[in-house]
Amino acid sequence: MTTYAVLLRGINVGGSRKVPMAALRAVIEGLGHGDVRTYLQSGQAVFTADDGDEDTLAAGLAQAVEEHFGFTVDLLVRDHAYLRAIVDACPYPAAELEAKQLHVTYFSEQVTRDRYTGLDRTAFLPEEFTLGDRALYLHTPGGLGRSKLAETLARPRYAPRGLIATTRNWNTVLKLAEMTATG
Repeated sequence: MTTYAVLLRGINVGGSRKVPMAALRAVIEGLGHGDVRTYLQSGQAVFTADDGDEDTLAAGLAQAVEEHFGFTVDLLVRDHAYLRAIVDACPYPAAELEAKQLHVTYFSEQVTRDRYTGLDRTAFLPEEFTLGDRALYLHTPGGLGRSKLAETLARPRYAPRGLIATTRNWNTVLKLAEMTATG
């Protein structure tokens, strides 16, 4: 058995696309997955499954969520080893920062530096970002809500159609790594 986290994008925000966590747990359990737990109301759950690949698990979960709730939800599935590696590879002094200052955007596929060619990073300082393994670490000293860099990175040029991207603050990044470690 492997423990995975599923990260759902864009649910329970602003009163639309409601996915109650109890119902989400039931959907995941209905697929035969075990030890299902949710974290917060913002779209993440942890579950165990027989070894499988993340993309296949994600496709099955996405289909089940759409069938149950009646709308499509982009989601990613990642195992504990990946989540732990993201924590360990953080290029910023996470222990010295508030959770609102450090975020990770998880991508459905590897993103290369070429995607950001032409972006004047110095124009956004002290905000900055670093690419990782299917992830982008975003350091926003003033918080994500006021971040001009985050706003720019969300534009279609930098987040093209077909790429699933979902962002979590550092507290959630740590919690998911912890929850998947305990199985």
